[in-house]
Amino acid sequence: MFTLPRNAATLVATLATAFACLQPLSAHALEIQPYSPAALDAAQKAGQPVALHFHANWCPTCRAQEKVFNGFKPDPSLALPLLVVDYDLERALRQKLGVRTQSTLIVYRGNRETARLAGETDAGKLKAALRSAL
Repeated sequence: MFTLPRNAATLVATLATAFACLQPLSAHALEIQPYSPAALDAAQKAGQPVALHFHANWCPTCRAQEKVFNGFKPDPSLALPLLVVDYDLERALRQKLGVRTQSTLIVYRGNRETARLAGETDAGKLKAALRSAL
């Protein structure tokens, strides 16, 4: 039987941990993450699908949408990032994109908007909107 020396086993464990950390960078299912201008810009410049969810913690519709989106996480047919935008803090972005209400979902393929929903909690409609960019 072959046994790895102690330092080799440590190396293998370190590499496995590093690989696990890199996996979220490749889209295999819905990746819910906080909004950042850099993340949106990178996805759009690369022509990749990306979605923005304008969320407010005080909003019951937003919380219902959040539950639906969390249910989509393991779905490999929804391989895109969902960037959660703080509705109360990102006023300039809201104005730029014409977002008038919290619980708004905007889906892009690169710079092209493919879907926009506001106040929608139906899982089928939310999934269809996300798929519109794939």
